[in-house]
Amino acid sequence: MIKIGPVVLGFILAVFGKIITEPLGWSYELLALLIVGFIVGLAAKDGAWGGFTNAAVAGGLGGIIIGLIIFIIGLFGIVVVAPLGLITSGIGIFVIIVNFLCYGILMGIAGAIGGMIIGNKEY
Repeated sequence: MIKIGPVVLGFILAVFGKIITEPLGWSYELLALLIVGFIVGLAAKDGAWGGFTNAAVAGGLGGIIIGLIIFIIGLFGIVVVAPLGLITSGIGIFVIIVNFLCYGILMGIAGAIGGMIIGNKEY
């Protein structure tokens, strides 16, 4: 079952994690996504499956937002620098789909581990 609190927390952390780690490279972004997925899995307190689903939904939403930001920057680039902006906005839909899948899978796996650690505890 999807819980709104952990999903929103994971979504916000995924977007900020991407923004902060973007200049550092892919390895730091991967590490940030795994940490955020783990946190969402712990916050869900629903076992491995609940952690996976909550983290995957949060990662998917984060991936969609990051892809849309890249797409909008590409559309703005058409006005500023025509060739570069056209290329970026043209692949924008592809970037959205890839970000959605990558963020969802990475955060989902880490969320399953976090959910498995905390288990099915009701507080």
